[in-house]
Amino acid sequence: MSADIRDGVLWVSIPGHFSPGQERHWVERMVERMSAKYLAQPAVDDEATSALQRRAEALARQYLGGRGVPSTIGWVTNQNTRWASATPAHRTVRLSHRLQGMPEWVVDYVILHEMAHLIEPSHSAAFWDLLTSYPSTETAKAFLDGAAFAAHRNLTGAPEEF
Repeated sequence: MSADIRDGVLWVSIPGHFSPGQERHWVERMVERMSAKYLAQPAVDDEATSALQRRAEALARQYLGGRGVPSTIGWVTNQNTRWASATPAHRTVRLSHRLQGMPEWVVDYVILHEMAHLIEPSHSAAFWDLLTSYPSTETAKAFLDGAAFAAHRNLTGAPEEF
């Protein structure tokens, strides 16, 4: 088994003969190891953390049947190559500060995406099924793809003067 981060995505390699249960176990274990190694704990801002926790709980009730609520959720400044991350073993969610100022429906999608990982760690069909009830999933994914495209090219979105 191995894990590495490429373009802000954690890639976990496991033997093809593993059962689904073994796959879940090792993916969770490798995510936990990599998170402990590379990610800081969320910054403590009680008011912001409480607001995010309430938001996560409301989203979980509305879209995930009350499941996937993190034990902690917070903004971090050390995630510049991904929008957020979750550690299922600790039930934690970290949101990149780069999401702040984005439309609420985009941030809600990212929170739901990470909470879905607390239920289903991999990007399996079961994982994506968890997000089908959120009506803005595809639009939010497209928005984030556009934001990442612009950021990698130092585009601001403001028209250039001639």
